[in-house]
Amino acid sequence: MVPAPRLASGTDAARRRPINRAPLPWLAAGLPWVSIMVLSLVPFSPVIASAPVMPPLGLMALLGWRMLRPSFLPVWAGLPLGAWDDLFSGQPFGSGIVLWSVAMLAMEVIDERFLWRGFVQDWLAAIALLSTYLVLAAGIAGLAAGYPLPLTIGPQWLVTIALFPLVNRGVALLDRVRLLPLRKL
Repeated sequence: MVPAPRLASGTDAARRRPINRAPLPWLAAGLPWVSIMVLSLVPFSPVIASAPVMPPLGLMALLGWRMLRPSFLPVWAGLPLGAWDDLFSGQPFGSGIVLWSVAMLAMEVIDERFLWRGFVQDWLAAIALLSTYLVLAAGIAGLAAGYPLPLTIGPQWLVTIALFPLVNRGVALLDRVRLLPLRKL
């Protein structure tokens, strides 16, 4: 004898995971912006050094997000995020606005020119952009201070190049968190 099919009750339906649950909209849209802003606060920490050694973590995160999700951050995102970075980096106000905006424009050109990139190409592009940023930022700070600073950025440059893959990996982890199908946080 074949058992009669059992009808699904309300408790059975409640136990099933909903299909196609979307991520939280404010988390999906805001986490990249907040992560870049938080990493821009790192130079504001009470660590004191006689030479620049702290890498520009905010810009590194911006480039990481831009490389991971090219269409997510608009080209104009360099302006407000650069202004935020200027508030806490110790650079003359406006240098981050200009340099971050130029970096976003350069990433736009790189995205249009090289449609298919791998890790090595992304790392080389990041090295070129971050090196240019460090030299120009040190030059702008040197103009404001009255003596040339680009000669002292060697350790900062090495730390920046070495840490970019880790920052990129952290951005990828945050992207996975950003897209989790959560009901509420």
